[in-house]
Amino acid sequence: MIEPSSDLPHMALALELASRGLGGVEPNPMVGCVIVAGNRVVGQGWHARFGGPHAEIDALALAGPAAEGATMYVTLEPCCHHGKTPPCTEAILQAGIRRVVVAHRDPFPRVDGGGIGRLKAAGIQVDVGLMESASRRLNAPYLKLIQQGRPWIVAKWAMTLDGKLATRSGDSRWISGQRSRLRVHQLRGRMDAILVGVGTARADDPRLTVRPPGLRTPVRIVLDSRASLATDSHLVRTACETPVLVAAGPEAPRQRLRQLELAGCEVWTSESADRQQRLMELLDELGRRRMTHVLVEGGAHVFGSLFDAGAIDEVHVFIAAKLIGGSTAASPMAGRGLSKMQQAVALSEPSIEVLDGDIYFQGRLSHDPHALADQQHVACP
Repeated sequence: MIEPSSDLPHMALALELASRGLGGVEPNPMVGCVIVAGNRVVGQGWHARFGGPHAEIDALALAGPAAEGATMYVTLEPCCHHGKTPPCTEAILQAGIRRVVVAHRDPFPRVDGGGIGRLKAAGIQVDVGLMESASRRLNAPYLKLIQQGRPWIVAKWAMTLDGKLATRSGDSRWISGQRSRLRVHQLRGRMDAILVGVGTARADDPRLTVRPPGLRTPVRIVLDSRASLATDSHLVRTACETPVLVAAGPEAPRQRLRQLELAGCEVWTSESADRQQRLMELLDELGRRRMTHVLVEGGAHVFGSLFDAGAIDEVHVFIAAKLIGGSTAASPMAGRGLSKMQQAVALSEPSIEVLDGDIYFQGRLSHDPHALADQQHVACP
């Protein structure tokens, strides 16, 4: 029997393999698998694309006959149901695997302990919990989608060293450098949607596309209560090439909704009179559409509304070594905000990289429910 201390490097390898599926597997989870016979890795695999073979199947195919009597390390509970692929539990049983080490259970209702139970019932030793926190962190967006029904919200902005998104006249091209903008496109290329407020859409007339194309083609979403997005904007003019969804409210004129639909946009409307509530309803709708990652690119009122609601999960900030000043120049986040410094939302495991003079910062938010209790709903455009 392999000693537990030697299990760690094999699960660590499985987690590294799992991370290779980022952007390709959603709304499925990222999963990695390693098969060990004795102390030798005889098979390894990962879930590479949605609808493709699961990690266990890839690893078993590589291991072949060597899988019999071996130990399998997998970052998520093996599936036990017929989906786009057959159940992995049956393939594990047929291969003669003796022991399965699982990082954590899959909360997906059609699995959720069933895969582990099936393996145990067949006499396989199953150990659960090795490197569970690392696996949960890797698949946090998937877990949020399954457990809360909403996508993982990534906020991205570029600002000057004095915290400005644009000059007092609204000019913002370009705050960050070319390498930073390339990194933004790489980030966009693994998103299901890119969301902006109508104010940002008007001021910048952005395309919000991925250049060059990435693994995914994100839907471009505009928060536009009155459906006022110009029909000659870049977004509307390219709606037949790359999807555009306009999220409108009950005050939007029917004629404007029809014009946008005729131009190729999808219009989603909420009947709620409260703009903050509409924003939360939109996140619920995106969750129903199985969107896993949504990138928010502005503006300050949208960021503020999401922050006040505790809805931002991750931030990517590009800080240029520039100063522009101005008391009326826009800063990244509006909204109500917090009243006390001790309520400030901490970021976990922040990372910093320098890109040709720009500082690229990223981290995940650690939400404090006591801080959120101090907040009130704030409207967004």
